[in-house]
Amino acid sequence: MFSHGIHQDTLMDKLKILADAAKYDASCSSGTAGKRSAQKGDGGIGSLTGGTGICHSFTPDGRCVSLLKILMTNYCIYDCQYCINRVSSNVQRARFKEEEVVELTLNFYKRNYIEGLFLSSGIIQSPDYTMEAMIRIIKTLRTVHGFKGYIHLKTIPNASPQLQIEAGWYADRLSINVELPTQTSLNQYAPEKSIEDITSTMGRLKEKISEGKTEKKMPRYTPGGQSTQMIIGADSTSDKGILSTSVGLYSHYKLRRVYYSAFSPIPDSSRLLPSQPAPLIREHRLYQADWLLRFYEFTLDDILVGTQGDMLDLNHDPKLAWALQNRHLFPLDLNTADRHLLLKIPGLGVRSVDKIVALRRFHLLSWEDLSKLHVSLNKVKPFVSVLNYRPHRQVLDQDNLGLLVQKPKQMNLFESSSQCQLF
Repeated sequence: MFSHGIHQDTLMDKLKILADAAKYDASCSSGTAGKRSAQKGDGGIGSLTGGTGICHSFTPDGRCVSLLKILMTNYCIYDCQYCINRVSSNVQRARFKEEEVVELTLNFYKRNYIEGLFLSSGIIQSPDYTMEAMIRIIKTLRTVHGFKGYIHLKTIPNASPQLQIEAGWYADRLSINVELPTQTSLNQYAPEKSIEDITSTMGRLKEKISEGKTEKKMPRYTPGGQSTQMIIGADSTSDKGILSTSVGLYSHYKLRRVYYSAFSPIPDSSRLLPSQPAPLIREHRLYQADWLLRFYEFTLDDILVGTQGDMLDLNHDPKLAWALQNRHLFPLDLNTADRHLLLKIPGLGVRSVDKIVALRRFHLLSWEDLSKLHVSLNKVKPFVSVLNYRPHRQVLDQDNLGLLVQKPKQMNLFESSSQCQLF
C-alpha cells in the first residue's frame, strides 16, 4: 500500500497517535468520519481504523471536504499548560518523516478517503526548523506530485516572516492560533507565546492575501484566507472579552473564521487549570454570537444586553435573548421594517430576509408567502406581522414565549460546532 519501503504497521501506529493529537485543533474541523467506520476490531472495506485522522472542512467556494488531519509530530519544546503535547506532558510521542506524510496524503486521496490535508505540528528544535519541514511537505505534494487537493496549514508564530509568506503559495488556507484571548492569560499559561507575534504574522499574511487578489497573472495566494482558534474556559476571560478579541481580529486582519474550543482537562495538568471541562453549550453560544456579529449586523452591546457578568445566556441563543430583552420592538411588520431589524427576528436567516425584501417590492406579504420561504414558522410567529396575521400581545408578554425556549443540549466533543446557525 505504501511505497518507499515504509512499514505499514509502524506508519499506522504513528497515524493513530498523531491524528488523535490533532483532534484538539478546531480551526478546520466540523466533525469526524466515525459514521463510516466499521465495528470495533473489524477493518472492513474502506475502513480507516475507525475514521482515524479524517475531519471535515469547508473550501472557499463552500464545499464540504474530508481532510486528513494530523500533526507532523507531537514532540514540542514549548510547555503550554493547556496543551496535551507540551514538553512536560507524559504522552506517547511520534514523528512522521516528511515522505510519510506525502505518501499518506497521496494514498488516501487516490482511494477517495480524503480530498485534502490539514497539517499542524508541535515545535521541534526551533520554529524555523519546524516550519521548513512542513513547507517541504506541502511543496512536494504540489510541485512534485501535482496534488490539487485542499491543503490547510498551521503556521508557526515565531517562524521567520519569509517562511510564513512562502507557506501561502502552497496552502489553500493558513491558520495561526491565538489560543487564549489576552496576553495576560498567555503569560500565565503559555509564556513562550506572544499575541504581538501572532498578530504580526496575521498582518503580514493579510497584506499578502490582499496583494494576491490584485495580481491576476499570479497563482491565487491562500485563497481560503486565514483562521484562528481560542480555547474557552481555560482562563477566566469572560464571553465579552473573548468576543471583543474576535471582533478585533476580524476587523484588523480580515480572518475568515475564529474557532472556539471548549477547554477539556488533560492528564497531569497544571493546578492553574480548571479541574472540570468548560460546558460545550458555552462554546456553541459563542459560535452563534460570532455569527450574529459577522452576518446579522449585531453589535457586542446588542448581544450582551441584559447578560450577567458579561457572559452569554446559556438558556437562550443570543438572538432570542436579544428579542426577549427588546420585546417592545415586536411584532415587526415584514412589509415595512428595514433590513437591519428584519435580521434581528428569531427564525429568520440572511437569505430569508433578502427574499422578503425582494418580494415585498411587488406585493404585500401574507402569511402564505411567509410559509413558502421555508422558515421556522413557530419561531417567527410571535415576532412578526404580515397582511393577514398579527400575534396577540399576550404572546409577547409571556416570560419565555412558551415553547420557543428549549432546554440547552450538551454537545459531544465531535459534534459540529460550525453548524450553529439556529436562527
